[in-house]
Amino acid sequence: MSALAIEVRDLGVRFRRNRRGRRSFKDLFSDSSRRSKPGEFWALRNVSFDVRPGESIGVVGRNGQGKSTLLKLVAGVLLSDEGTVAVHGGVAPLIEITGGFVGDLTVRENVRLTAGLHGMSRAEVSRRFDGIIDFAELHDSIDTPYKHLSNGMKVRLAFAVVSQLEEPILLVDEVLAVGDKAFREKCYTRIDELLADGRTLFFVSHNEKDLRRFCTRGLYLDKGRLAMDAPIGEVLDRYNADYNAG
Repeated sequence: MSALAIEVRDLGVRFRRNRRGRRSFKDLFSDSSRRSKPGEFWALRNVSFDVRPGESIGVVGRNGQGKSTLLKLVAGVLLSDEGTVAVHGGVAPLIEITGGFVGDLTVRENVRLTAGLHGMSRAEVSRRFDGIIDFAELHDSIDTPYKHLSNGMKVRLAFAVVSQLEEPILLVDEVLAVGDKAFREKCYTRIDELLADGRTLFFVSHNEKDLRRFCTRGLYLDKGRLAMDAPIGEVLDRYNADYNAG
């Protein structure tokens, strides 16, 4: 078993401006594909860090600096153009509230589908089903099609499913900001429980209070580069100073 939960080495990912998709299939096999072309930009470049099991990492930076891209790379839903990401252990991703859910299926059907897609057996889904519905507070909507739920309900359902997973690494990207105050506090309590259980947290947020509450270490991304890797208080002080300086 690796002594590290996540290993990132010289990571780089490139996007095209004003176009869907990233690169053509031909580019994947072209020696020149590593060079930037007109209309392309590096969302992340030369990013390296390690995460130990049980660490709680807060990722900070202005919008468009690569934070969500980094989480998607760690989650395995996006491939890098340069470098490597090695994740040792399963991942419970809460990075897009609609990911894995089907609009025409009911809440009941979606719980069974998404929990199964995340690796739960049928027996585990049945055992945890009532707890998921209780946490999401969707007893009255259990047979309602997912597409008719409010954004807040969708967040509650997504968090309820993902937080029941027993994967050692939890990825969270801003989605808790959508829920109401009472539900956010319920989610915060659940995250505290997961951290006390030794889970690893990778947390993207613009909420400084939340970052200080959950995270002990921070990664500061600026223009797609890792500008600072230090205790979360120091990282937030540096980020705030840069932000205020314009």
